[in-house]
Amino acid sequence: MACGACDALTKGLWPVSLDGYIRVIRKGWVLIVVFALLGLAAGAALAILATPQYRSTATMYVSVAVSDTPTAGDLTSGNSYAQAKVKSYTDIITSASVLDNVIKDLNLSVTSKALANQLSASSPVGTVIIELTATDPNPQQAANLANATAQSFSDVVIDDLEKPTGGGASLVKIQIVDPAIPATSPSSPNVPLNILLGAVVGIIFGLGAAFLRTSLDTRVHGTHDVEAVSDSPILGGISFDPESNKHPLLVHSDPRNPRAEAFRALRTNLRFVNAGSDNRCFVVTSSIMGEGKSTTSANLALALAETGVRVVLIDGDLRKPKLAEYMGLEGAVGLTDVLIGAVPLADVLQRWGNRELYVLPAGRVPPNPSELLGSDAMQNLLTALNEQVDYVIIDAPPLLPVTDGAIISSMTAGAIVVAASGKVKRTELARALNSLSSINSNIVGVVMTMLPNKGPDSYNSEKYGYYGAGPDEDFAETTPPRRRRGRK
Repeated sequence: MACGACDALTKGLWPVSLDGYIRVIRKGWVLIVVFALLGLAAGAALAILATPQYRSTATMYVSVAVSDTPTAGDLTSGNSYAQAKVKSYTDIITSASVLDNVIKDLNLSVTSKALANQLSASSPVGTVIIELTATDPNPQQAANLANATAQSFSDVVIDDLEKPTGGGASLVKIQIVDPAIPATSPSSPNVPLNILLGAVVGIIFGLGAAFLRTSLDTRVHGTHDVEAVSDSPILGGISFDPESNKHPLLVHSDPRNPRAEAFRALRTNLRFVNAGSDNRCFVVTSSIMGEGKSTTSANLALALAETGVRVVLIDGDLRKPKLAEYMGLEGAVGLTDVLIGAVPLADVLQRWGNRELYVLPAGRVPPNPSELLGSDAMQNLLTALNEQVDYVIIDAPPLLPVTDGAIISSMTAGAIVVAASGKVKRTELARALNSLSSINSNIVGVVMTMLPNKGPDSYNSEKYGYYGAGPDEDFAETTPPRRRRGRK
């Protein structure tokens, strides 16, 4: 695999900056919202379907009587002893010896182990207080469980666990100082909290889905994807128009359209490319078919001709020519016939409109397009045209299916590579650019096409530098390059 393609597999898959993360979130906001709503709905459903649970708490006080007439020291010693015992007592509350009596007293049909799951006991640090909490779908039953368990616990401790071996009363006393009462509202489910947690979990899953989609989607969507696979400059961006096939010559048919202005912005940027050279012959190509290279070639030629310069537009796609159809010209005779010497160039070069724009159609589809395009005749033709006109724009086949575009690019000042948003993959673009670099062809830059009209990858007029001037208001380009001697 070419180095460029390897880089495309490892670069640009995950955002590495704050802007990158924001772009992923903006592109995946629908997924995030959907998952958030699903999480919210799930949380609400769980809260509605869950059985309400009521909690009741009984509070007990533990004390130890050291003697009948205790001194201050006895009281301190007894309190310390009680605090030390409380921790063990909280574990005893849910034991079978305590709960078996509760099951018998309340006539319950559960095991002590199952009942233990409904009870919990705790003691605030540094106190001799035990708080016993019972949970049940019935608020009255929850209170009954708490009170019955507290009484059973007190009996077990005093009569069994802490009963003196020599007989007599136990020194440990456990009093129920705050009996449990039925709760007026359920403790669970907490509907607002469940809904909030569901929404948060949904957002987390939505973010994960958005980032996963970004990592799995290897298509070129915006300038950041192009920059991830190449250092070539981005010459311009053209927004998507689903009806572009019906009116491909937008610069002519709708000159005030923002897409037409985008082609003029491309023209402006192209004028600064290779400014110090007399070679103004450029090939327009793409990685794969259907990226809009022919439309870009035609509109770029029209935009250049608006400034008063001489432009020759050549259909160099000898496999699937489109320019004659787009320009509304006769294409039966053209480049093929010139290259084999059947007709002179002057007889097939057709002037288009009232500008200095000349079109050379592809002509007949030959059996050997690569050989013709790489011939000395093609080199001589381009050299001659480059001396006579200001710009030569060649619409060439895509780079990956065939080698025609790369062959032509080696004879020109450089290649303008069209990359369609949402269509071409990063690996494909990297391979196409690498195919040009491998033969030392100059990559003039990349033109983004089919950019979305909304979203983080949308067409942005300020990004590509045009202000909105029409063909007669483009004062920055009223002075064309020097006129070259040759055919009028």
